[in-house]
Amino acid sequence: VFLVEYGGGPVQPGGSLILSCVHSGGTLNSFAFGWFRQAPGKEREFVAAFSRYGDSTYYADSVKGRFTISRDNAKNTVSLQMSNLKAEDTATYCCAASQIGWGLRSVSSYDTWGQGTQVTVSS
Repeated sequence: VFLVEYGGGPVQPGGSLILSCVHSGGTLNSFAFGWFRQAPGKEREFVAAFSRYGDSTYYADSVKGRFTISRDNAKNTVSLQMSNLKAEDTATYCCAASQIGWGLRSVSSYDTWGQGTQVTVSS
C-alpha cells in the first residue's frame, strides 16, 4: 500500500485548497482513511476520516464545517476540501490508511502514511 499526497501550497486566509491522496496497492474499500496534520513544534493531530465503506465521516472540531473529506473509488483517491482557511491551519498534511478501521481519530489506528504535503495559510 502506498499513499501519495498532492495539492498543498500557499493560500491566503479565507481561501480554499483541495488536497488529494492517491492510494495504490489495494482497493479503497479495504481500508478506512484519514487526514492528519502536524505544525512545527506540535504533535500530529487528527483532521478528518471516513470509515472503510465511506458510510461514516469524522472531523476534528477545529475544522468541522470548513473541511470535507471525500473519496473517488474509480480514481483510488481520497480528498480533503478545505475552505475558509485560517493561519492556524498551516501544517504538513498527511493521509493515512487504517486496516482495523476503528478508532480513526487516533494515530495508532493507521498502518500506512503518505509523505505529506505542506499547507501554508498567510497573507
